[in-house]
Amino acid sequence: MAFARYNATLCIMKQPLRLNNHVVAASLVACALACATQPLAAQTPGMQTPGIQAPGSLTRVADGGVDIDRLLADLARPDQERWQRIERQIIREWSRSGSPTVDFLFQRGQVALRAGQPRAAIAHFSAALDHAPDFAEGYNARATAYFMDDRLGQSMADIEQVLALNPQHFGALSGLGMILEQVDRLEEARAAYQAAHALNPHRPSLREALDRLELALGGRAL
Repeated sequence: MAFARYNATLCIMKQPLRLNNHVVAASLVACALACATQPLAAQTPGMQTPGIQAPGSLTRVADGGVDIDRLLADLARPDQERWQRIERQIIREWSRSGSPTVDFLFQRGQVALRAGQPRAAIAHFSAALDHAPDFAEGYNARATAYFMDDRLGQSMADIEQVLALNPQHFGALSGLGMILEQVDRLEEARAAYQAAHALNPHRPSLREALDRLELALGGRAL
C-alpha cells in the first residue's frame, strides 16, 4: 500500500541532507503553504470551545458536523469533480486546534509566513505548539517556516512529527517527496509522492512528479 511505503522515508530524515535550499524553496514552500497557511474559519461569537483535541484524531466529527474521514474518502476518489472545495475543507479542519488561544497564535504565524518573516512565524508556531503539542498542523506550518529560514534539519524533524500525528497529511508527504527528490533519494521520494497521490490524486504536480521519477528510475512500474 502507498500509505505504508512512506514509513520507510521517515528514517531517511534522520540522516544528514545536503542540498541547495534555494533550489527547493520555491516548490516546497508553495506546496506547504497550501496546507499550512489556509485561513481559519471565523469563530462564532459567544461560543465556548472545548478543550484542545488532538488533530490526529481523524475519526472525529468536527463542530458543524464535518466528518474528516468522509472528506478524505471523497477526496481520494479519482473522479471527484469537487476536489478543490473538499481539499479546502480538510485543510480548514486540520487548522483548528480546538483552543482559541492556540488558533490565535497559529493565525499570527500564518500572517508572518505570508509576509516572508519565517523567524517571527517560527516563534508564533512554537508558542502554539507549547500549548498544543499534538497539533499536527502547527508542526506542518513550522516546518515551512524552518525551511524558509534555511533550517532544513528542523524542518524535516517537524515533517516527521506531522506524519506521526497525521499520516494522511498529503501536503507534508508531498513536501517530503520534494526534498528527497532534490537529494537524489528517488525511491524514497517516489514512495512519499505515491502516498500523497493516493490521498489526493488530483494535484497535477504530484502526477508530474511521479511521471518524472518513473523516467529517472528507468521506467520501473509505480
